[in-house]
Parts: sequence; C-alpha cells; structure tokens
Amino acid sequence: MHKCAFKLMQVAVVEEELEEDEGEFVEQYEIGQEDETRNQNYGTLELPQFSINGMTQPQTLKIRGRIKNEEVVVMIDRGASHNFVARKMVERMGMKIDETVKFGVCLGDGTKIRCQGVCHGIEIQLGTYKTTISGHLFELGGVDVIMGVDWLRTLGEVLLDWSRLKMCFTEKGQRVELNGDATLQRSMLSLRSIYKLTDVDYSAALFPVEKSRQRSETEVIKKQPEVLQKVMDKFKVVFDKPVGLPPNRDQDHAIIIKEGQGPVQVRPYRYAHHQKNEIEKMVTEMLDAGIIQPSTSPYSSPVILVKKKDGSWRFCVDYRALNEVTISDKYPIPVVEELLDELHGSVWFSKLDLRAGYHQIRVRQGDVEKTAFKTHLGHYEFLVMPFRLKNAPFTFQATMNNLLRPHLRKFVLVFFDDILIFSRNIEEHAKHLQVVLQILQDNQLYVNAKKCEFGLQEIEYLGHVVSGEGVAIDTKKVESVQAWPRPRNIKGLRGFLGLSGYYRKFIRDYGKIAKPLTDLLKKGAFEWNTEANTAFEELKQKLTTTPVLKLPNFEEEFVVECDASGRGIGAVLAQKGRPIAFFSKSLAERALAKSTYEKELMALVLAVRHWRPYLLGRSFVVLTDHKALKDLLHQRITTQDQQQWLAKLLGYEFQIRYKAGNLNGAADALSRCVETEGNSISIPQWQDMQEITAAVQQDSKLRDIMDKVEKGGMTNAAYTISRGLLWHKNRSIEMGKQNY
Repeated sequence: MHKCAFKLMQVAVVEEELEEDEGEFVEQYEIGQEDETRNQNYGTLELPQFSINGMTQPQTLKIRGRIKNEEVVVMIDRGASHNFVARKMVERMGMKIDETVKFGVCLGDGTKIRCQGVCHGIEIQLGTYKTTISGHLFELGGVDVIMGVDWLRTLGEVLLDWSRLKMCFTEKGQRVELNGDATLQRSMLSLRSIYKLTDVDYSAALFPVEKSRQRSETEVIKKQPEVLQKVMDKFKVVFDKPVGLPPNRDQDHAIIIKEGQGPVQVRPYRYAHHQKNEIEKMVTEMLDAGIIQPSTSPYSSPVILVKKKDGSWRFCVDYRALNEVTISDKYPIPVVEELLDELHGSVWFSKLDLRAGYHQIRVRQGDVEKTAFKTHLGHYEFLVMPFRLKNAPFTFQATMNNLLRPHLRKFVLVFFDDILIFSRNIEEHAKHLQVVLQILQDNQLYVNAKKCEFGLQEIEYLGHVVSGEGVAIDTKKVESVQAWPRPRNIKGLRGFLGLSGYYRKFIRDYGKIAKPLTDLLKKGAFEWNTEANTAFEELKQKLTTTPVLKLPNFEEEFVVECDASGRGIGAVLAQKGRPIAFFSKSLAERALAKSTYEKELMALVLAVRHWRPYLLGRSFVVLTDHKALKDLLHQRITTQDQQQWLAKLLGYEFQIRYKAGNLNGAADALSRCVETEGNSISIPQWQDMQEITAAVQQDSKLRDIMDKVEKGGMTNAAYTISRGLLWHKNRSIEMGKQNY
C-alpha cells in the first residue's frame, strides 16, 4: 500500500478572471505561438506554478531572512531555474532595476509569461550566512524571494533533508547549515495570493474558505435608536421583497430609436455547459417573478453572465448594438460635490439603498419588444428596465427626483438608488425618515435592509465620510492606494490619476504634485523617471493623510486665499479659518515668463472662477500676499492681459485684502510645491540715485517732510520714503534746480 510522504491535497476550479479595473497587479501577458521566436532572445526561465504564491511543495524550503535590515520570506526551490524577487519589495526598498532585460517564464503546465527587469547585487542574510544574488522581477505572493538552481549550483555539494527542513553545504571551508521555518510551511493564504494563482490558467488548486455570517434583514431593522425603530416598524412592508410588477409611472423607461434604423438583431453567444444551467435557472426565476415574458419581437440581443463578488452570477443582456441606435437622454445627473455641500449643520444621517432598483421601473408598453434577448432556450423580453440599457440611469434618477422633489436639498439627497436623509437632531430625523418611507411605500418602492444604515452620526456616502465635523475621504476607498503598483503603461497611470483626481479637493498642491504624471499622458511621452516616481509616492501618501474639510455654510462669508510663486499657483476656500476645499495648478512654460503681478492676478482669477458656484451672487473676501493687488479694482488698466483677466471677474462682488506671506501659509504652500533654484539675481539700478539723494538732503523743505514721514507726523499718505528717496504718489520728487 502506497503511503504519501506529502499529505496535502490541493485542488481548485478557476472560473473567473480578474476584472480589468482591479488595478492590483502588474500586467503579465501570455506568450502566444507567434511570440515564441521573439522570446527566445530573452531566454526562458522556469518556475513551478505553486511557487508563485508561496505554497509549500515537497522540494521547497522557507526561511526568514533579511534584506537591507528588513525581514523577508525566502523560499529555496529546486524546481525554479533562476532566482526571482517580488517587484513590489524591490521598488519599496529603492533598489536599482535593470529594465532592459526581458525574459520569458515557463510555468509547470507550459504556460509562458513575458516579464521584464533584473535586480543585481541583492545581499541576503539567512541567519549567520550572507550571500549576494541577482533576482529576476516577478509578481510573487506569500514570499519575497525565490532562490532556485541558479544559486544552488554555486554552492557545490549540497545536502538537503526536506522532511527535517534542513540544508547543509560548505563555503570557504566552513560548514553552513540552514534550517527552514516550520511556521511558514503552512501559512494562511491571503486573498491577494489566491488571485495571483488564479491569474495564471492552470488545472486546479483547493483553498479552504470560511464564510462570514452576514447580518440578516431582521437584525438590521431591529438594531436602531428607539425613536427610529418605531418609524421602521410602521413601514416594514418597504423592507420586503417586491412581488409582481411595479406600477406604471410617468417615467416609465422609453427607448427612442434614431430615424431610419430598423430592428437590432445580434446572434446569441455560445455558453459553457455550467453557464447554460445558470441561464436556465435565472430565466425561470424571472418568468416566475413576472419581470420577463416570451417574445416574438424582431429585436434580439445576446445574454452575458457577469460574476459578482460573492461568487454568484448577474444576468445581463449585451445591449451595445441597441444602444448605438438609441437617442441619448439629457436628464441631469447630480454632481457629488454639490450634493455634499447641502449637508452643513446636519449631525444625524440615514442611508437607504433600493433593492434591484432598475427592476422597480417599468418599460414603456410600446418599447418592451426592443428589450428582447435570446438564449439557448428561447426568445424573451423585459417588462421592467434591464441593466446596461442606454438612458437607464437617467430614467432612474428622474423617477427618484420626481417622487422626492418637495424634500430634495431640505433633508433628502438622491444619487440613483442611494438615498441620504440628514437632520440636525434625532427627533427631526425620525420625522424625516417617516416622510421618505411613506413616499416609498405609496409608490411601491422597496429597499434592501442589509445595505441600509439608520441613525448614524458618521456615515459613508458616495466615497466620502460625512459627519457633523465635515467631510473626509472614505479610507476604505483608498486602502488599495498604498499597495498600488507602479504604472507600467498609460492605462495603469490613468487608473491611478482617476482615483486620486476624484479626491483632489482634499489634497493640497494636487495639480503641481501630479504634473510629472500628467506629462506622461502626452502622446509618446510615457517613460517612467525619478520625478514621476516621486510624484507617484507623494500622491499615495497624501491620499491616506487627507484632512477633514468643513462643509460650506452659505449663511457665512467665504474667504479665498490665493498665492502664486515658483512654477504654480495655489488657493484655499475657507470659512472661519477652516478649509472647505483646496485648489492648485501648475503653470505652463509660457506663463512662467509673466511678471509676479500677472501671476498673482492669474491665481486670483482662476481660484474665483473655480469656486464660482460658491461665490457668485454673494460678497466674499480675497486674501493675497501681493500688495499691488490690494487696489486692483481701482487701478488703471494698462495691458491687454490685465483687461482679459479682469473681464473674467465681472459680476463678482468681493474685497481684496493684503495678508503677509508668512500669515497666508496655506495658499503660499500650495503655490510653492515646485520651486526654481536661483543662482543669480539681476536688479536694474538708477545711475543718478546717489546725486538725487544728496540733492534732496540739501533741500530744507524736503528734509523736513522726510523727517515728519519717518516720525509718523505726516498724515498725508501720499508721501512715502523708499530707498532713501522721498516719493509722492509713487513718483520721486523733482527739484526745480536739478535736471532729473
């Protein structure tokens, strides 16, 4: 009877690929047959499949080591032809990478992956033993370094005892013994490690998964403040699952086809056997629920299954062909920033999430046939609004706005199926909640209790955390930023800038910090460099340390602090000393040649225009550290640039006040993100200055005026002293006896 020496069964069925927008891992491309010849130039390395994520194998040994005094997990693997190191570890430690080296990695099942980058001279300490290796960069999980045959063959004769996790060899006449760490041999796999395995197509692996218990809808409803609990008990029907079709409403979804277009017909896709079973199951459920019906429509679109995060499938129809011939709806979608501006003074919040919101809206009777889809079972059409249909978001927003219109911005905000109720105290909040639930009940709209939150003083809404203190970034949304890999192409860079740009109002100097990255988006300009890497790391750090911004109070005076220096401009919108939003912008090369006055004026105008919704129609204050701007509204316009910038301020009512740079810290810092090193300064000098100064000192009347000005006895502000000269209305005094 055979007895297995390695008692571990590993089986997995991998069905789902990672979504493109995960942004978690560096792209690795499979090498097709057409690329075989080209990759022979790179060299082909070998790496066992299970070593990718550090899973224990009979021919491996795991040891805790140190690189640059940082603890790392090292796997000694005789199945790996070369040494491999985790790219993220190398980048984190700031090691030099030779990106010119390209190579292919062949996995155990024959799959080949094209990779790039080698790090030379990596010093690793394993206990008392030290060695130096060159490591090929690869996306590893569970381990930081894999030391393969490339290193083992340099040791000469090696004694390996896999069962006792021991390795012995001789170096420079000294016996070296390395002992594996048993605690690493069966370490728990992280989800990221599992994803790294499933990112490569191979036969199987088995992962033990413990299912966490989710809150039931009954628990959600029963764990609320008592005053809110009474309201919720009164409207229990709103938390039930909908039965039957929703009622017809004024905003039933319409599909208006462009003139001259005939019926859209797309042949169905071929489906895997297990997907056919899922399609049959879901079609039966929808027929029983009454949301679809058999069809004889001339229209036809194919079905696709999209896997959800919980492993179940979402039934979707590929309406791309139909959407192309559909006339677009122009109903306005709310701007998140404008919604948040309505929350000042509120301290109690509740959030409602509609259950399968789209399916609670009917399709207009004459347009039902256009929603038709085909499966291997037959031809069907939707009676309710399906997902992925053009104009569906606009129809949904219009429906919710019309139902809640009397209360919008007063104590209700709506963004598609997310309803936020906000109030100043708990008693008022209970009344507001009752009003909203009554409207939903009257219109046969149902909410998903598991996704609802009630009676909170701090709540997550649309990627932000809102409380009585103000608004902050939702840390859950930016957790992935810390582990965001260095972008390898423009697509990856756009993904990072898209996330960071969504929260740019929270980030001081965002525009100037991100400039090295936005420059890489230009055609043919993507080449990662030190400046871009510095900006990338700084933005990641800024995103995870953002302040809590004050919510605007439209009953209070707004203050705009602006400044221009170096290569950028910056501004802060504030009330009572607390920032509401930050704004910054790097200057183009042609703007850098402008005078300091023009750049300060540009900063003022751009800041005011940027915050136009807050400032137009009300009086506000502008603080600047440039004295010449203080009298901007009373100055004589002398240049065309001044005329153009001042024309943009027409219609605004504001006062400009001088604030020294050391007091105008926030805006000053925003504008000084990038400073230019100055090696010399040239200042024009008046050659006759000394003669004029001497002449003024000889004139008794002028000398008396200067004495009074210096002692503060001259009340006429038209006289000033600068550089030893007496000035009247910013002009030097001329003596009749002198030719100046």
